[in-house]
Amino acid sequence: MTETTHPWHGVLVATALPLRDDLSVDFEAYAEHCRWLIANGCDGVVPNGSLGEYQVLTDEERIRVVETAVAAVGGARVMPGVAAYGSAEARRWAEQARDAGCASVMLLPPNAYRADERSVLAHYAEVAQAGIDIVAYNNPHDTKVDLTPALLARLHAAGHIRAVKEFSGDVRRIYEIAELAPGLDVLIGADDVLLELAIAGAKGWVSGYPNALPRSTVELYKAATAGDLTTALPLYRQLHALHRWDSKVEFVQAIKLSMDIVGRHGGPVRPPRVPLLPEQEKAIRAATEKAVAEGLS
Repeated sequence: MTETTHPWHGVLVATALPLRDDLSVDFEAYAEHCRWLIANGCDGVVPNGSLGEYQVLTDEERIRVVETAVAAVGGARVMPGVAAYGSAEARRWAEQARDAGCASVMLLPPNAYRADERSVLAHYAEVAQAGIDIVAYNNPHDTKVDLTPALLARLHAAGHIRAVKEFSGDVRRIYEIAELAPGLDVLIGADDVLLELAIAGAKGWVSGYPNALPRSTVELYKAATAGDLTTALPLYRQLHALHRWDSKVEFVQAIKLSMDIVGRHGGPVRPPRVPLLPEQEKAIRAATEKAVAEGLS
């Protein structure tokens, strides 16, 4: 297990949420899934992120997801997403996570509109009042708000954030972040840039594909962060056909399908997400079956 002062170090799985055919949440299956991920080498779980379909959960479901994860694997291993349209609501979710026993939370910038820098600073300042360590989440593709290295340095200097999940896709940024905010931990935010950011000094990985193939993704992370390219590069090439789906619009459906194929419970998604197109399903199925045939798990 990672040290409690930096619970976001290592491989933290952005957990998919198992749904029944009637689209209700299967909390027992979710608890078992969290335990299975830890048993297979993952360091923690990130419930209520985009992969966990938090936007379409009721408040009661969202609370229970966090409580289920904490009961399953312990609060130090749980870093919930606390994104919300309003800063007051995001703070309440951070307080709920804190009170449930979590050691840290993951927070997007304001995403109801394209916020300016002052709004971003005010948003993180408000949520920081909850008194729990915050990992910022930079996803300019979906939020239209870019947490640039300079802005991240301001947030860190103000004491609002301890780390950032970097999902811009620009692997050059980690070097500038290290220059401007040397105490700010960078976490790999997308599966298909793992190797590039790991060898550049990333301290953790908020990852999607361990939901289906935890052992191989953990092996890849450990080799990459250790600089063992002899192990990491071939494994990265084997997994990349799947990992690139983590950066696509259909990432939730893709990862859930891979879970189903390997014998986990992925299940359906809630609207407005829709099922994969036949050609998408064919590509994901082929890549998943190929990975399994090659001994990845």
